[in-house]
Amino acid sequence: MYLPIIITVLTGYLLGNLNGAVSISLLFGHDDVRSHGSGNAGLTNFVRSYGVTRAGLVILIDMLKAVLACFVGKLLLNPYGYDMEGAVLGAIAVSLGHDFPALLGFRGGKGILCALAVVLALDWKIALICLGLFVVIVLITKYVSLGSVLAALCMCGLFIAFYMDRPLVMAGAIVLSALAIFMHRGNIVRLCKGTERKISLRKKGNV
Repeated sequence: MYLPIIITVLTGYLLGNLNGAVSISLLFGHDDVRSHGSGNAGLTNFVRSYGVTRAGLVILIDMLKAVLACFVGKLLLNPYGYDMEGAVLGAIAVSLGHDFPALLGFRGGKGILCALAVVLALDWKIALICLGLFVVIVLITKYVSLGSVLAALCMCGLFIAFYMDRPLVMAGAIVLSALAIFMHRGNIVRLCKGTERKISLRKKGNV
């Protein structure tokens, strides 16, 4: 069973290195989104830097790679009776690849799109609840980071509540939640200080 686990991890991590924001900014603007704003290779910085015109392509790339990583893990570990656990392993691997991409100098995004996609692949009901919470928080506060952190906590709590009979799935959800919160540690500090930037959907740049 070790070989399927290794393949799942490597495939997920390499897929995570395919960053939507970096790819689209380079492809259409001959520019690197990481040279703007917060320097982050995520959707929020992409929208702040270039507007929403091609944000859909960023979302498509980051979500498809995450779903594919989960599918590979589920497919490879299903014969051993660990289909859900395999999907969670793929989810962790692709999230790590997105957050810390070796092929991009370990300068990636914060993994929220990946997190949404993997939760959709694991349990769409939990995903819809978390997405709903995220949207409500962002609409009310205009803070994407706050919505992301609260959605990550919600996801963790729901997986623990609904998958108590599958400890590896619960553990994976805790890891994914902790990773999302860790990647937003700077945002949390700025939120506490009142210096966090709010989201704006105004068109910018040339991408």
